[in-house]
Amino acid sequence: MAYQALYRVWRPQQLKDVVGQEHITKTLQNALLQQKLSHAYLFSGPRGTGKTSAAKIIAKAINCEKAPVAEPCNECSACVGITTGSIVDVIEIDAASNNGVDEIRDIRDKVKFAPSEVRYKVYIIDEVHMLSTGAFNALLKTLEEPPGHVLFILATTEPHKIPLTIISRCQRFDFKRITNQAIVSRMRYILEHDSVSAEEEALFMIARAAEGGMRDALSLLDQAISFADETLQLEDVLAVTGAVSQQALTDVVASIEVGDTLQALQLLEKLLQDGKDPVRFVEDLIYYFRDLLLYKNAPAAEDLLERAKVDEHFKQLSSKVEGAWLYSAIESLNASQQEMKWSAHPKIFLELALLKLVNQQVRENGASTISSTEVEELKKRVVLLEKRLENAQAVHVSNATEESQVPKQRRVKKVPAQARTSSARVKETLKEADKRHLQVVTSRWGDVMERIKTKSVPAHAWLSDCKPVAASSATVVLAFQNEMHRDMMDTKFREVLELILTDTLNGQTTFATLLQTHWEQVKEEYVAEQKGSSNETNESDSLIEEAVKLVGEDFIEISDS
Repeated sequence: MAYQALYRVWRPQQLKDVVGQEHITKTLQNALLQQKLSHAYLFSGPRGTGKTSAAKIIAKAINCEKAPVAEPCNECSACVGITTGSIVDVIEIDAASNNGVDEIRDIRDKVKFAPSEVRYKVYIIDEVHMLSTGAFNALLKTLEEPPGHVLFILATTEPHKIPLTIISRCQRFDFKRITNQAIVSRMRYILEHDSVSAEEEALFMIARAAEGGMRDALSLLDQAISFADETLQLEDVLAVTGAVSQQALTDVVASIEVGDTLQALQLLEKLLQDGKDPVRFVEDLIYYFRDLLLYKNAPAAEDLLERAKVDEHFKQLSSKVEGAWLYSAIESLNASQQEMKWSAHPKIFLELALLKLVNQQVRENGASTISSTEVEELKKRVVLLEKRLENAQAVHVSNATEESQVPKQRRVKKVPAQARTSSARVKETLKEADKRHLQVVTSRWGDVMERIKTKSVPAHAWLSDCKPVAASSATVVLAFQNEMHRDMMDTKFREVLELILTDTLNGQTTFATLLQTHWEQVKEEYVAEQKGSSNETNESDSLIEEAVKLVGEDFIEISDS
């Protein structure tokens, strides 16, 4: 097959070609020139940011016939052989499919042999976080003290999954997301070389869709060029990526701003019929609101806008909307986005989100359009009501004085039966609770959460709403923010949690639940009861002593009733 994808043709062959990672490439160039390379490197960062490309460039540079050099010449037999993959001393391993102990042991056994074609053996292990625990352990000693002719370069998108014992043996470089401007500049250079014309807006839309990855950007560019006729236009990119044009976003937001429900829903329906993805649309909408808020607060920060380009429509819309509404709109859309990800009908949640925004804007507009005449009328009514209230208070003063002489029956606020039961159980636990037990539970609570997640993901979700607030030798008291979360753990998932508590905490076998607000109340009541009991005991003892002094011990009978 003669044709090669753009990201393969334009894969960086020198460190200076690795876009957007100057903080890394400069360090590596100096290390190559000064021959101060480490024996092991860890390259971490998002996909498509140049990790494996940089690894292969280092492999070429240290084996280049002109070494020491800051950049490989890409002309000598060593550079050409490594580029084409014909030199067996540069080994590239995909840990996703070679993640067992046997593969790593094979590396450990072959590391001691000298390279056959070039000066240094280079092992490039991609997606190294996929290795098993046994494989990591097998790699440890070799990675710490490899022979002088071996260099290890590990690459990963998820460094948090790599054991610290591995990370500590490597020199770590964190690749960052590439800026939209850097991606557009690189694409423009490629298109000029290939004599392809493209609109600037089309390139920026590709850069936004790539989300900081150069490989993704070049793949989308390749796809869009194939779709376009002569000049790559914004409409071509929108059709390929499924993104929404700024004009469509502006129209939807403008209809929401004026409270036109019908127009907002019609615009949404047209976009969905054109094949736009609801989840992608709500993401674009969130970024558009974010850009509006950013521009409204800092008009000079145009370079920080993610989805919007500042034009007349955008400026007008920014001047109309209120900052507080933008804040609430972003929060509302973000919540809807989370619901849409797990729903079989994301369109419904998207429509509900738009209706919520329209209704909110209508309420705010309605409140702001009250006329001055209506305001004055309302003020008069308030004054009249205040006078009536004063008269009513004066009439009831005498009655209140008379009634104050009559003992009133204390009204007891009703407490739900479940809350009373929980409070009683918690108070019983508090009698045996102490700080040491709570410290033990708190220190091991992370283990409890991890273990319940492996047993039941829903149980983990419900339990994440609470925290342990007290503990005795047998019972843990959990305070919840939400009543539904408390009820679910109390009924459906009680057995699961009690089993895990027994295994993890070595003693506590059960738990009691209540709401955080109830916990504060129960705690105060318990402390008050303890103080009252102490005071009553002291008062009773002093009375008995006085009675004995007055009449003598023989004439006094003490009863507990």
